[in-house]
Amino acid sequence: MDKIKKGLGRGLSSLIGETKIEPQNKQILVSDLVPNKYQPRKIFDEASLEDLANSIKERGMIQPIVVRNSNDDRSKFEIIAGERRWLAAQRAGLHNVPIVITEADDLKSLEFAIVENVQRHDLNPLEEAQGYKRLIDEFSYDQEKVSKFIGKSRSHITNSLRLLTLPDDVIELIENQKITPGHAKILVGLENASFVANKIVEKKLSVRQAENFVKIFKNKKIKSKVSKDANIIALELSISNKIGLNVDIQNNRRNKGKISFEYKDLDQLNKIIDLIKLNY
Repeated sequence: MDKIKKGLGRGLSSLIGETKIEPQNKQILVSDLVPNKYQPRKIFDEASLEDLANSIKERGMIQPIVVRNSNDDRSKFEIIAGERRWLAAQRAGLHNVPIVITEADDLKSLEFAIVENVQRHDLNPLEEAQGYKRLIDEFSYDQEKVSKFIGKSRSHITNSLRLLTLPDDVIELIENQKITPGHAKILVGLENASFVANKIVEKKLSVRQAENFVKIFKNKKIKSKVSKDANIIALELSISNKIGLNVDIQNNRRNKGKISFEYKDLDQLNKIIDLIKLNY
């Protein structure tokens, strides 16, 4: 029983310890299992499933699947933790899989599923954040308890939850993998998060380029409070993004002014000179 707990991870071990569980493993038909209707994870990565299926073919299934008796079909068992292993086992061609049976009500089943998912390293960052939020909202956890229970730092939990404050259109871009979790962290707290997110996608900006873009935009916004036209700011940002250097355009009411390029070393100065020579 200790080996089973160790394999499942600290959070799941705690949950198993709180529920009545049969002392011995059983082998049952793959077809006798049904998915957890409270499974918070909607997308299972195909490549990851294939890798797990290949591992199961070579080594067999090491960790048992945690199940309970199905309320909908008494001849079946409902998966509480291990749906990904169950899917991979089917791909691997297994007929039987190891299980441990536990008594868990609907709320405990939901808690099992959330904890297993947020402990995975390849979990979608939004699904991870949503899992933490459900533990807080539905099980009266606070961030400190989530941190200890999941085994991740308090700052990680806080930063993860902050993703859920992003606008819906930005969240959709993250879900569709148009922007990365690294990009998402930059966008949290920005008033113009949607604008920046669309620029990241449009210009195919790296995380570092996106950070510079936000920094430039903030600087231009501060200066613009005095007199600078929004179109001029947009032009500055467009040029800066294209050449990778800070640009300042001073334009008066008679449309006269100057353009300044900021360089921080000789290489950047030579880049400006080469650009001018190349085009003129």
